[in-house]
Amino acid sequence: MISQKIQRIIIQYLNKQATLLEREELELWLKNHNNYELFKGYVKINFLIDLDMDMFDVDDSKKQLLELIDKEKKEYRLRKYVNVFKYAAVVIIFLGIGYLYQLGCFTKTPEVIIPSDSITLKLENGNVEVLSEDGTSQILDANGSVVGSQKGKQLVYDNDNVMEKLVYNTLTVPYGKRFEVKLSDGTKVYLNAGTSLKYPVKFIGGNKRQVFLTGEAFFDVAHDVTHPFIVNMENLNVEVLGTEFNVSAYSEDLTTDVVLIKGSVNLYTNGKTLNEGLRIEPGIKGALNRKLGSITSEAVDTSIYTSWMEGDLVFRNMSFENIVKKLERYYNMKIIIVNKQLNNEIFNATFKDEPPIQDVLNSFGKSYGISHTIKDNAIFIN
Repeated sequence: MISQKIQRIIIQYLNKQATLLEREELELWLKNHNNYELFKGYVKINFLIDLDMDMFDVDDSKKQLLELIDKEKKEYRLRKYVNVFKYAAVVIIFLGIGYLYQLGCFTKTPEVIIPSDSITLKLENGNVEVLSEDGTSQILDANGSVVGSQKGKQLVYDNDNVMEKLVYNTLTVPYGKRFEVKLSDGTKVYLNAGTSLKYPVKFIGGNKRQVFLTGEAFFDVAHDVTHPFIVNMENLNVEVLGTEFNVSAYSEDLTTDVVLIKGSVNLYTNGKTLNEGLRIEPGIKGALNRKLGSITSEAVDTSIYTSWMEGDLVFRNMSFENIVKKLERYYNMKIIIVNKQLNNEIFNATFKDEPPIQDVLNSFGKSYGISHTIKDNAIFIN
């Protein structure tokens, strides 16, 4: 005899309304041979009473029933697993996001690529700003206070700000460009191509006025007897009270040159004192030989060393190798000397008013028979 519960399940199933649990219970019940016989009788009596019994295969019906039950169970399990994987995927995604967050992927500021031909100002917090040669802007400190301003090719720092410690900015000028900065004490610095100057936003009383230079710059130092002004260039220091001088300290050059225009300056190497250095007068060039560590001096025509400020190129008794270095800085172009015999040849030449590179090359070709070719933004000297 079939229980009412099983009868209800059979009816629910044949009407396609049975739940998965009911289907599983029916499958388990049909595994018993006696129950199977009861099932056949029940189906015949209750559902096939008006049909041709010979056309009805109960065994096949049972088989199909069990197959359907098995199929639906598998589909249910698959849906269950899909749901599990779906939620697991969500968990994995959140875990991944958490891991990336810990790595700082969502908190780090995307790295900004600055073009190599940009004039840049590195602030005290490490941020780097690009300065447009025809732009205007304000220079802010870490607290958002205005400490200076830019107008065109000049930066001007205020002297009214109250600061208890030295805070530095670094101005960098690439090849092919020039720039100016007026420091908080009124000192004016003119930076040539390929130059970097690190300086305090404001000089603090009781301390020497010290700046750090690589490249070439002309200094017009504001006079201050109680606060000496020092320019540090790797292994050479220039100390003054107030004067005008030009410094050339490119890392690729063999010497660091200081040419005095007026006043007086003292030159001394790191590890030495002011009294152990060399004092030079106007019209004198002091030169540090980096290999030997010695400082020498000689009288020079100072206009040759300051002509770059007017956009002129002046070469006097200069090797072609050094001329090429200056041309690369001035025009921001790669120049390759194919004919190595030219390296140590000595030349004299003057070019006024920011001449085009082609004019300079043509002049060397006409005067000295030096030929050149230009390929892929590089100049080859033959």
